[in-house]
Amino acid sequence: MSFMDLAAERYSVRSFSARPVEQEKIDRILKAAQLAPTAVNFQPQMIYVLKSEGAMAKINHLCHCIYGAPMVFLICSDERKTWKSQTERGYSSGEMDCSIVCTHMMLEAWEQGLGSVWVRLFDVEAVARAFDLPAYIKPICLLPVGYASENCVPYAPWHDVYRPIESFTKEL
Repeated sequence: MSFMDLAAERYSVRSFSARPVEQEKIDRILKAAQLAPTAVNFQPQMIYVLKSEGAMAKINHLCHCIYGAPMVFLICSDERKTWKSQTERGYSSGEMDCSIVCTHMMLEAWEQGLGSVWVRLFDVEAVARAFDLPAYIKPICLLPVGYASENCVPYAPWHDVYRPIESFTKEL
C-alpha cells in the first residue's frame, strides 16, 4: 500500500473486537516508534504497553475512550531526555516528539491490519499515579490498538471531507 493510500484509508477505530493483538504486530508497532524522528534524535519517548488484565482495568477506569481495545500504548515523554530550546524559554520537545512517535505507531498499526484511536481525554496526573510513573515521565497520549469490530466504520460523517489545500497554505 502506498503511503497516500494508507493515510486516506485509515480512520479512528472506536469499536474493537476482543481478539488479542499478536506479539509480532506489537513489535512492529514499537519498531515504528523507534524509527520516528525526534528533536536532535534524543528519543525521549517512554512507551508503556498496557495489556494485562490489571493494566487494562486501570486504564478503562481512568479513560472512557478505550472502546474495548484489547491493549493500549501509553505514550509518555521522559522529560530528562527532551530537547530544550535555547531561544524559547521553557520549551521542551517532549509533546511534539511523542506526537510524531504516536503517528508512526498509528500508521504502522493500520499497515498491520489493526485499528487505533489517538486519545488525549484523560487526567494526566491520575494516570501517572495509577501506573506509579516517576515524576519525570509525563503521559502525553493513549493509543488503544486492536482489531476493529465487524461493524466498525468511521465515527464522523465528515471523516473524508477535507479543506482545499489552498485554504491552509500560503506561498511567501
